[in-house]
Amino acid sequence: MLRFVWVLAMMSLIFLDVVQAEEVPQKQGIVKATDKSILTSHEIEINGVTVPYSADAGWLILRTDGGNPRARFGYTAYLKKDVSDPTKRPVLFAFNGGPGSSSIWLHMGILGPRRVEVSDPGFTPPPPVSIVDNAYSVLDLTDIVMIDPVGTGYSKVLGDEKLEDHWGVDQDIRSVSDFIVAWVTRNERWRSPKYILGESYGGIRAPGLAYNLSSKHRMSVNGVILVSPFMHFALGADGVGNDLPHALYLPGLAATAWYHNRIEKRPEDLRTFLSEVEKFSMNEYLMGLLGGYTLPATDRQAIASRLARYTGTTANFWLRADLRVTHNQFLQELFRDDEMVVGRIDSRFTGPSLNPLSESQDYDPFFPSIGPALTAGFNDYYRRELGVTVEDDYVIMADAWRTWDWKHAQPGTSGVFAPPFPNVLPDLAHAMKMNPGLGVLVQQGYYDLATPYFTTDYYIKHLDVPKEARQRIRVAYYEAGHMMYTHPPSMKLYRDDLSRFIRDFDRIK
Repeated sequence: MLRFVWVLAMMSLIFLDVVQAEEVPQKQGIVKATDKSILTSHEIEINGVTVPYSADAGWLILRTDGGNPRARFGYTAYLKKDVSDPTKRPVLFAFNGGPGSSSIWLHMGILGPRRVEVSDPGFTPPPPVSIVDNAYSVLDLTDIVMIDPVGTGYSKVLGDEKLEDHWGVDQDIRSVSDFIVAWVTRNERWRSPKYILGESYGGIRAPGLAYNLSSKHRMSVNGVILVSPFMHFALGADGVGNDLPHALYLPGLAATAWYHNRIEKRPEDLRTFLSEVEKFSMNEYLMGLLGGYTLPATDRQAIASRLARYTGTTANFWLRADLRVTHNQFLQELFRDDEMVVGRIDSRFTGPSLNPLSESQDYDPFFPSIGPALTAGFNDYYRRELGVTVEDDYVIMADAWRTWDWKHAQPGTSGVFAPPFPNVLPDLAHAMKMNPGLGVLVQQGYYDLATPYFTTDYYIKHLDVPKEARQRIRVAYYEAGHMMYTHPPSMKLYRDDLSRFIRDFDRIK
């Protein structure tokens, strides 16, 4: 996802200030640890207007109540210069998901002022990698703070703290909340309009933050942006004995087959086709699944035939799976005869199968197509353009999933009952009820089989908020995948939708 002229380029690098070790008075018995802030000066043209800005790359030290360091929390902040009153300037806090992902994807894909050019939906060639000014950034409208949760990027635990103190649904929400409060306080931005943007697992973190910031820190936010959100574990996992996810995944499988032209008598219009599949999915397919072994054989055969027609597969494939094909099985099956596998993060991507005999997808071709370019581009950009020289490796993805604590105490439970798997719809509902100025924007791709679009649609339809609050929800769909912003046409639409949302919920006109 390198053009950089040192003196004459529009985005020239001027080192203004480097704060390698900000000294703070140390109380007796308190371990010394220091914040780090590297400031550079740049400018970019967005919508025909030159935007001068400072990039602040570094970390804040989070401390215990006793003053000892517990975590080094990394961030990159982009702040518009020459702002007469920063308290009236919005600030957007953004992060990816995982859990265990750094913010590199959003940072160098769509939000930051520089982005890596990638091939979409194909394989991005090996280096040299191209980094360009990002005309689709929203830096003209809001300051941007890219967050790397503890264990990712340059963020790590300190002192007696352990990763498990941050690696869990509720632990992570508390940790990122503490960072946001610390950053807002240090930068004197309590009065600024605030937005929280989370992608994928960020769909669990963002609603949790909106509720936690309000209930614990008395900090209201103007908007929550959910990009391809994962919000309710029980609805987002197929193949685990729950029938509903199979019905919610089906339209995404059908969209994938439609895109790859695997459907006989393929309809011209995607949205019309998906409307038909959605109705079948909820009215016939789900009812058939709920019938279990009481479903008559003739009905089972009829449903299997419809499933085959919508997904470019065979009725026998669905019958052998008892009508419950998982998305990973489908992604291996669709091009099995061609020994190709289809992407999960973005099902427009394909790649050679590593094992044509595998039952389910043996790897996701999206990542080798996009990941190396973003990694190379970011590491060069962070050092060469932002001047960050740290001996530690920047952790792109931490292996947090395996040890993550998935329990989540929902609002109103007082922590007495924490289900083993999270559902943050109550968090978002509570936040919207307590803050009548809070808006929600959902951005979702049709070809996303990590967090399927129809599951996201189900989330929103079942969000327990009053009619007034529903007027504050915006939903945008794109003909792309999980990271819809890698798709050039969707990139512009993404910016347009996000810009409009920020303007709508910025209370300072």
